[in-house]
Amino acid sequence: MDDGSSDGTREYLATLKDDPDTQIIFHEANQGKGGAVRTGLQAAKGDILLIQDADLEYDPRDYVALLQPILENRTQVVYGSRFRGGPTKAMFFWHMLGNRFLTAVTNILYNTILTDMETCYKVFTHDVAEKLDLQARGWGFDPEITAQILLSGYRVYEVPISYTGREFVEGKKISWKDGLTVLFTLLKYRMTGF
Repeated sequence: MDDGSSDGTREYLATLKDDPDTQIIFHEANQGKGGAVRTGLQAAKGDILLIQDADLEYDPRDYVALLQPILENRTQVVYGSRFRGGPTKAMFFWHMLGNRFLTAVTNILYNTILTDMETCYKVFTHDVAEKLDLQARGWGFDPEITAQILLSGYRVYEVPISYTGREFVEGKKISWKDGLTVLFTLLKYRMTGF
């Protein structure tokens, strides 16, 4: 899935168009993470769906650990947690504190015990994906999908993952304002459902 990138990704993906195991989808204009994931989920044909951000802060070598609980029929939803003991590059203190606060709010509102609601590694079965009604475009995506999964009665299984966070000079784009979007989304779904 290419969400209107301008960094050469489009041109590279075009070289893969004849690969029978690869489906490439292009958005002409950037629709945000939520828009990109929605398009990907709608086109997905597999039994298990895994969300992987393109910036490689999350290591694809963790796929085996992420898929295992589903393959062993222990759960239908797995989140990769940066706070369950995997190797990580030190995060910014305030980002970690914000993440912990928003995860705690999630746990209180949805009666769960997640350690990393904002993780970008979310894995679930196709059956789970079909029950979701995702609308968010930007930072509201992660709390929206988590709220809908939990409101649908699924419990999230967490596994430790490795994490190599980017610096702002490397393109990291997050601020306290994004945290307000996340908080609003969590509260909205708790009050109104979906």
